[in-house]
Amino acid sequence: MAASPSTARALNDRLALRLLQDAGPLTATQLKTLTGLSRPTVADLVDRLQTGGLVHVVGEAGARRRGPNARLYGIVADRAHLAALDVRTRSVSVVVADLLGTTLAEATLPIDGGAPGPAAERAVELLERTARAAGAARLHSVAVGAPGLIDPATRQLRDTAKLPEWHRLLVAALQQRLPATVVVENEVNLAAVAELREGAARDGDGDGSGDGRGESGAPAGPGRDTFVLLWLGQGIGAAVVLDGRLRRGASGGAGEIGFLPVPGTSGLPSAHGCDGGFDELACAAAIDALARTHGLDPATALESGHPAFLDELAGRLALGAASVAAVLDPGRVILAGETGHRGGPDLAARVEARLAALSPLRTEVRATTLGDTAILRGALLTARDAAQEALFP
Repeated sequence: MAASPSTARALNDRLALRLLQDAGPLTATQLKTLTGLSRPTVADLVDRLQTGGLVHVVGEAGARRRGPNARLYGIVADRAHLAALDVRTRSVSVVVADLLGTTLAEATLPIDGGAPGPAAERAVELLERTARAAGAARLHSVAVGAPGLIDPATRQLRDTAKLPEWHRLLVAALQQRLPATVVVENEVNLAAVAELREGAARDGDGDGSGDGRGESGAPAGPGRDTFVLLWLGQGIGAAVVLDGRLRRGASGGAGEIGFLPVPGTSGLPSAHGCDGGFDELACAAAIDALARTHGLDPATALESGHPAFLDELAGRLALGAASVAAVLDPGRVILAGETGHRGGPDLAARVEARLAALSPLRTEVRATTLGDTAILRGALLTARDAAQEALFP
């Protein structure tokens, strides 16, 4: 069926806004070329978007050009303000940005326990102070990255004794006090969103299969849109991205790789803990202990270039990666978290070599290119998607 005129206008407007978001300011002629629409249709959509306060003239193209055809149109960045939160066990980090994702203010606050209510209140106050510093009178969309499972039905943090109570209180307080859309997502999933759209999934000679688009349909750029991100830090987790989309699982638990039974551990994991699982071999404490057995300082072992230590660690990580490859055949595994970041390309290359000996499925292994910023960046991209979904016609 042919689209109605109103539907066609909405689709054209959204296409133009996506191009302005991804390619920066464009002239009407450039929009015509990129969209394939006629000149009158582009002129109409530019007028609509200007009238709606979504687009404005930001300059002219070329030093010698003048007139309507030279006008550069860009998204009105301060039409909406966004916030991203990275909630850790003992801290919270905040970024406030405009609709284009440009950072306007950021802050981090240690939260060392105490009563859950006051701890959550301190985190909310941090967000409010940072928003004021950014000149944001009102936040449109807020994305929160936190450890733990997100209930797929309620999109709330699931109750678990391993998470600080102030995490859930913080999310509830944000939803009650802010006149904003509040989105909650597992922090490893957000890191994967960032790597998909701006990081290690885009870089390199990926096959570009699928539509290369993220959760909201935004272009992910060249590279792999099917991959698994292994989060290697104090705890172990994974994020699964298939055809450019996060796969969360029936209960929100896709990627709980710390519970994966692997050889070389003290036993088997259980429903109540991942002792005996992959976590026992690859968590930060286990890697520190491995470094000491090689006579290395855990604080610098990953950057030491010590071949025996890095080879043994790569062998451990390859066990988890091989299981992922056997089930999902993702083509690429990204090593993220503190271990993936500090180990860098050297560790990734060693894991890839060990993985090639364990699996017949060719799997490229890459280190994160976003490092410690991945969670906040993924949260900011998610908040921007939510705002644009609401604001873009």
